[in-house]
Amino acid sequence: MSFFEVLSGIFQGLNVTLTVTALGMLYAVPFAFAAGIAQHSWRGVAYGAITTVIEFWRSTSVVILLYGFYYTLPSFGLRLSGITVGSMVLGLHIGAYGSQAVRGALQALDKGQSEAGRSLGLRGWQILMLIELPQALLAMVPTFINQFIQLVKGTALVSLVTLTDMTFRAKEISQLFYDPPKVYFALLVAYFILCYPATIIGRWVERKVGAGRKLDHAV
Repeated sequence: MSFFEVLSGIFQGLNVTLTVTALGMLYAVPFAFAAGIAQHSWRGVAYGAITTVIEFWRSTSVVILLYGFYYTLPSFGLRLSGITVGSMVLGLHIGAYGSQAVRGALQALDKGQSEAGRSLGLRGWQILMLIELPQALLAMVPTFINQFIQLVKGTALVSLVTLTDMTFRAKEISQLFYDPPKVYFALLVAYFILCYPATIIGRWVERKVGAGRKLDHAV
């Protein structure tokens, strides 16, 4: 097979890769915001509980989580599809890292703004939604784009739970034609084609956010 035939064969798994990525983002973004805001706002036992949840998803190996949810849960009568397990594990893993971007962006804001909100009679959730989050979102965007890229690359692991993604297709082609250097170089190119546009967008957003912050400081 020529290089472009190999590349075309690998892209036959693109649908699974994109599906896992899209569903993973549906897990990652809500979890990142909910966990990050909770860790920023809660105290005491509640803070310890949410921190434990975050650290579980951040610190545990993705491979172990994939195997655990896909192969172990059926022993307890719960069967999840490969798509569900792959998107959930990768999404919550990435979301746990994203939660720290949310928490950090909120903690970086000037405390005087929330105090001014309280002096106006605003409740805690109103201060969060009307004052803190709109400003913190700008600081979060570049990080979330980077996390999206990590999620796309992480989908290479879902072949472990029998999903026919691009990596699985590369393994199949390599076994059929026994040309690993060509096949896995083509796989590298395939992921580069997917991720590089997001990298360009991320750099553009970072420049825009940086320009906006300079303008705010100037004002």
